[in-house]
Amino acid sequence: MANVNTPTFRVSYPNVFKAKKNDLNGKDEFSVVALFKKGEDLTKLKEAAQKAIVEKWGPDKAKWPANLRTPFRLQEERAKEVDGKRVLPAGHEEGAIFLNLKSSQRPGVVDQNVQDIIDESQFYAGCYARASVNAYAYDQKGNRGVSFGLGNIQKVRDGEPLGNRARPEADFAPIQVEGGDAAATGSATDIFS
Repeated sequence: MANVNTPTFRVSYPNVFKAKKNDLNGKDEFSVVALFKKGEDLTKLKEAAQKAIVEKWGPDKAKWPANLRTPFRLQEERAKEVDGKRVLPAGHEEGAIFLNLKSSQRPGVVDQNVQDIIDESQFYAGCYARASVNAYAYDQKGNRGVSFGLGNIQKVRDGEPLGNRARPEADFAPIQVEGGDAAATGSATDIFS
């Protein structure tokens, strides 16, 4: 199956540098959740998913398994009840779609200039990216549907981080050190020597 590039999405739950165990299948996987903005044109992805279904079960829709699982999920599925109110996780919006993208192999992660991202902190939940993916149909243990395998990822731009942790530059301002030497402030080894 040929790879398709996604439109730009907001990154959520990135595990692209180190594999994480999938509790459902017990395998180590690299993954990212792609949060698309409401109204995003996902035509190419939908065509790829349709093609994977036809390749697996044929063109006659009457012969397709009932209750095929779709990879296109509504972001509001992740809403939780908090103090009697329905609350969406950070970065999610009503009526928008998300995809779970997974791979057993580590994806290439590059920046806007197609240079490898070495500093893992530069690719985080909240930045914007696009990915090369391939659609595939599955039929495992009574579960039938379509998923997208994760190929490579390109960071498109920075964004407000998702989650509770602030960036250090939001918490601190530069400090003027007397004499211009950071050593003047002392260190832990000075205290214990």
